[in-house]
Amino acid sequence: MEENHLNRRCELLLIGGSAGSLEVLFRLLPLLRADLPFPVALVLHRRNSGDSTLSELLASKTLNPTQEVEDKEPVTPGTIYLAPADYHLLIEHNRTFSLDYSEKINFSRPSIDVTFESAAEVYGPGLVAILLSGANEDGTSGLTAVKQAGGMAVAQNPDTAQMPFMPHYAITHLPIDHVFDTIEMAAFINSLT
Repeated sequence: MEENHLNRRCELLLIGGSAGSLEVLFRLLPLLRADLPFPVALVLHRRNSGDSTLSELLASKTLNPTQEVEDKEPVTPGTIYLAPADYHLLIEHNRTFSLDYSEKINFSRPSIDVTFESAAEVYGPGLVAILLSGANEDGTSGLTAVKQAGGMAVAQNPDTAQMPFMPHYAITHLPIDHVFDTIEMAAFINSLT
């Protein structure tokens, strides 16, 4: 069974995080292979800001094309997307991104739960979702939706998280498929087909 998980087909990889997650991403992105056959979307709690500094900083850490999401943009394999500040990121059934300015959830916009739940409806068993460091409950409800749709739920090992509450809460409230540190997470992502 474990072997099937490691060779699982991935149509979309979602990574959600809050406080402490940038440190993980700065270590993780350089370890990812340059020819990822699936898109990656990063949903990070961040300040309301119009500048593109974070997107550029993340792009400098990887060989994969990296950009902030534009509304109605197609979800393209091999690209790493960053959810814009102050918008919820949704995935439409035609596999395009949609930006939404509705109320904050868990004090956050973008909300990890919103994106994970939206993507679970569209990608089902082809979805892999990873929850990183953070200080609130955002992500657990979304991971539950991912699991219910047949997707895979992964959490950062809380012992390696700067803010362990978010991954710890998920691990104690639903059956997580894998709990990884950064190196293990990179190997897992690179093994997805």
